[in-house]
Amino acid sequence: MDRAPGLSVRLKLTLSYAGFVMVASAMLLAVVWVFLLRYVPDRAMVFAPGPSIPTRSDLLRAFVPKAAIMLVFVLVFGLLGGWLLAGQMLAPLTRITDATRMAATGSLAHRVRLEGRSDEFRELADAFDAMLARLEAHVAEQQRFAANASHELRTPLAITQTLLDVARNDQSRGNDELVDRLHFVNSRAIDLTEALLVLSRADQRSFVREHVDLSLIAEEATETLLPIAEERGINIETSGDVTPTVGSPALLQQLATNLVHNAIVHNLAGQGTVWVTTSVHDKSVVLAVENTGEKLTPQLVSTLAEPFQRGSKRIRTDHAGVGLGLAIVKSITQAHDGTLTLTPRATGGLCVTVQLPAPSG
Repeated sequence: MDRAPGLSVRLKLTLSYAGFVMVASAMLLAVVWVFLLRYVPDRAMVFAPGPSIPTRSDLLRAFVPKAAIMLVFVLVFGLLGGWLLAGQMLAPLTRITDATRMAATGSLAHRVRLEGRSDEFRELADAFDAMLARLEAHVAEQQRFAANASHELRTPLAITQTLLDVARNDQSRGNDELVDRLHFVNSRAIDLTEALLVLSRADQRSFVREHVDLSLIAEEATETLLPIAEERGINIETSGDVTPTVGSPALLQQLATNLVHNAIVHNLAGQGTVWVTTSVHDKSVVLAVENTGEKLTPQLVSTLAEPFQRGSKRIRTDHAGVGLGLAIVKSITQAHDGTLTLTPRATGGLCVTVQLPAPSG
């Protein structure tokens, strides 16, 4: 925004300091002048031989020049002192302004790091540093996401191009195999695109909040995925009471479906178990999905909620997703002001806990 040039804050503070000092000095001189006038007669009175008593005119001629000189000195002192004090007081603001300009140019690594005891400027600097840290982390995450998304979207296109080239160069091969493989690759690309759309919708929080029962949502997700579990020989156990919360039924359904699907896919085939439980606490409701599986390290678990991070040690099948399952769960949870916790089980597998606010009132 273009603005007309104006006085700097430092100059305004300097003039304010000097003006205050001048007013205070003038008031002090006025008090002294009024006090002296009470004891000085209007005209000279001579009661005995000797010097006469000074009159108000004499006092005026003696007092006013010295008072004017003193006011000029006070004005100069106020301007110089005010300029130095204002500069010292505004020094932290100058550092914050410089950091803001650097951030505006794209340099988010810079921090103010204002030293000293806590005051208004230091609280502002600390809040600004925290904001820069969040922005830097968010930008880095978005850059990684864009790179990973581009790679994931490029893969099915490259496979499709290769299949078409092979079919064109080798016309003796049947079209049935080509159509089946193209159908599979295209389905994966569609799944990835839809997952990206759901992730974007959750990040933007563009949904209407409604009263929902999280236990019913978890039960519906379990029933929907039961055929996949039976195909892999996975046993699903559900438990929990009515679990009311407020949010988007569609997004919460996606959240529960992703959790149960991940627990089924990344499990021990033929002998695995999935536990789906819901519970109510004082100010929150909890959906927990736990599954058996290979042992996972805390370092690996800490990356599973990142986009396209599937975990190299987790079991993959034809039902494996596009690597956005837990990333979508994380975004939906954050969009509902909740918390997502991933914990490796000591005997192998993963425990995922989603904690959402309970409805108020």
